[in-house]
Amino acid sequence: MATVVKFNVFCKDILLAVHNFSSHTFKALLTNSAPLAANTVKADISEISAGFGYSAGGVVVPCAVSLSGATAKVTASDATITAAGGTIGPFRWVVLYNDTSSGDSLIGYIDYGSSISIASGDPFILDFDSVNGLFTAS
Repeated sequence: MATVVKFNVFCKDILLAVHNFSSHTFKALLTNSAPLAANTVKADISEISAGFGYSAGGVVVPCAVSLSGATAKVTASDATITAAGGTIGPFRWVVLYNDTSSGDSLIGYIDYGSSISIASGDPFILDFDSVNGLFTAS
């Protein structure tokens, strides 16, 4: 099962109220350059080129917060990117960031283990259920 690897700055940003998972817009972008734990904002990431169904800045990822006892969990709805008229990629990492925050603050990333390309007509589903939620706090 894939896991979301958090950027170092994420926990600090939570304490400084940079992220509001019930009202901000969160996005996932594609990159074929390894993210660094010390990255802090979207501009630190080398996104793949836009085109063929992939928009610069990535795709919106709706988030929700739930509470069970004293444990809060942030989950994300699946998002789909479909290639049209050409191939998207290659990419290996999907980077989550807050598009509402100043500078587009980074949250975390998923490493798919090897580069992926999406052929024209094919969908790529960002299946956040498979990562068992983005994160929990208790």
